[in-house]
Amino acid sequence: MFESKILNVTIRKPKIHFVPDVVYSQVPTFEKPIQPLQMDLLIPQASKKLPAVIFVTGGGFMSANRARMPQLRMFLAERNFVVASINYRTVPNSRFPQPIEDVKSAIRFIKANAQKFNVDAEKVFVIGDSAGGYLTAFAAVTNGDKIFNVGENLDVSSEIAAAVDLYGISDLTKIADDFSDDVQSLYNSAGSVTALFVNGVPAFGGVDGGIKAHPLAAERANPINYITKNSAPMLLMHGTADNVVSPAQTDLLFQALKNRGVEAERYLIPNANHADEYWQQDEVLELIADFLTRHLS
Repeated sequence: MFESKILNVTIRKPKIHFVPDVVYSQVPTFEKPIQPLQMDLLIPQASKKLPAVIFVTGGGFMSANRARMPQLRMFLAERNFVVASINYRTVPNSRFPQPIEDVKSAIRFIKANAQKFNVDAEKVFVIGDSAGGYLTAFAAVTNGDKIFNVGENLDVSSEIAAAVDLYGISDLTKIADDFSDDVQSLYNSAGSVTALFVNGVPAFGGVDGGIKAHPLAAERANPINYITKNSAPMLLMHGTADNVVSPAQTDLLFQALKNRGVEAERYLIPNANHADEYWQQDEVLELIADFLTRHLS
């Protein structure tokens, strides 16, 4: 008679439920009069209310694939955060400030449905990378402010407990300041994504010119200009080898936050490029989780 082996197991991680394709808002775009925006939820099984994280994916303002960065999302879910990964409106079917309105709508939706998703509505965070980091920064600096908060008429605020900005943009006119003249010329051209994001498509109600052609519009689209004493605490991270968004971008925001008395931390990762494998390593994920955990109270 053959004997079975015994495997003793210690429970360290919760059971996690995946809830995909939850519509959190319906918005107009150039392409459609009503466009549903969706989130995918990771909900740990727990007997008490849990903190929530809104994950805002990057994609150069042209794409909002909410399936990105699964390691980070699962890492946080295993540490008892409800994680909602969202899509949002993108260029050329939308322009500033519509994607920011979408992020704030997602925050309000999670809070309004806190009972359904087992969420503590007072402990909601936002994390974003690249263009999502830019949108996350906007949500943080305008924390609790009704500006760019014109989505669904839900009777809840878009206030958050803290935010994490991964290699995001702080000043759209300076993304390539540390790069070559040729790269700077591309970023400043009328056909650049940042110009379309701020100015719109000229043939369909937008205005022509690069990101620097309309200074007031560009200033209005920079999160660095909205910092107040009510801005949320922020963790900012950037790779020293980033060749898409200059590492100086997160430093601009970090210095501005500190100068205004807002709690902020910034970390540089040597040799890390834009959204590469460095960002999936445990050192990074643990730092993010520790930052969120410290701001639970």
